[in-house]
Amino acid sequence: MDRLRPVDLAREHGISTQAVRNYERDGCIPRAERTPSGYRTYTESHAAALRAYLALVPAHGYAVSGQIMRSLNTGELDAALTAVDRSHAQLLRDRETLDAVAQAVEHLTTGPDTAPATAPHIPAATEPLSVGELAHRLGVTAATLRNWEVAGILAPDREPITGHRTYGPADIRDAELAHLLRRGGYPLDHISTVVQQIRTAGGTQALSAALDDWRHRLTARGLAMLDAASRLAQYMEAPQRGAGL
Repeated sequence: MDRLRPVDLAREHGISTQAVRNYERDGCIPRAERTPSGYRTYTESHAAALRAYLALVPAHGYAVSGQIMRSLNTGELDAALTAVDRSHAQLLRDRETLDAVAQAVEHLTTGPDTAPATAPHIPAATEPLSVGELAHRLGVTAATLRNWEVAGILAPDREPITGHRTYGPADIRDAELAHLLRRGGYPLDHISTVVQQIRTAGGTQALSAALDDWRHRLTARGLAMLDAASRLAQYMEAPQRGAGL
């Protein structure tokens, strides 16, 4: 069995030997064996694990990628696959929401009285929602919605007596758009500008550019998921995996 040094793994990916040790410490690759003098030695299975982890990161992010690798390295295959499935499901939800917003923009540019379309799995709300109901719909906290209100992204009505916030169809559309763009990494001030454009239908150039950029990101993430799946399969088929690792 060929033995590899930390520098051998590091050179393949252009990273430092400290990074390799950190990945081992965090459970992203299996524990190294030690020589009598205390030096780490790795096998091809470790190299395959590192390839898999580094391929997972652009596909699933650091947190989920670490969860997947730690689960595999402790023999929890179902937990690893569940994490992968959830990430794929999130990508699908992002695509559906993106399509819904794109359709809304199309309606705004072709007909001022046309209601924005929604994705198949995001049914349009026919009744106003409370802050808790809207937070649940988006999978965010009520505090997040209040922050968006402060930033000028949302402008819900208030119940005359209780002062409770109520979100109508336009508010829900704006919240779904804000949620999408936040996931794309856009700051609140940019999102506020985009939402104002949607409200006034005075121009959608900035919104179209943002949606195109986010679509490209989703495509890149989907392709990264394909590559990551291949690397994971190679790691799981590595001859030494699970044999003392």
